[in-house]
Amino acid sequence: MKKLKIVGLSFGTIILLLALTWGIQGNDFFMHKVFSPKYEQVRRETFEQSKAYNQGMVQELENMQFEYIKAGKEHRAALASVILHRAADYDENKMPADLRNFIVNLKNERRN
Repeated sequence: MKKLKIVGLSFGTIILLLALTWGIQGNDFFMHKVFSPKYEQVRRETFEQSKAYNQGMVQELENMQFEYIKAGKEHRAALASVILHRAADYDENKMPADLRNFIVNLKNERRN
């Protein structure tokens, strides 16, 4: 009878450990599923507020503005499309006035 009790206790312990492991893994998956998108959103917002991102974006848009000015008439439509696409998600208030005016003019040309 004592051996049967030991076997039953051992089997019960194994089942308990498996259930506990299953619960921890499931909880870890649930926590990852719920909180990972929020962590990623905070990381993205932090990056978009960084000095490096803002300076890089302005510099890139200014370089595209220069290329647009240099380009012939046949290439300007394609360049305007790329510039507007790139500037679409960027806050215009963070741009220098001349670049902001350039973007506004491109948008107005598109509407006409």
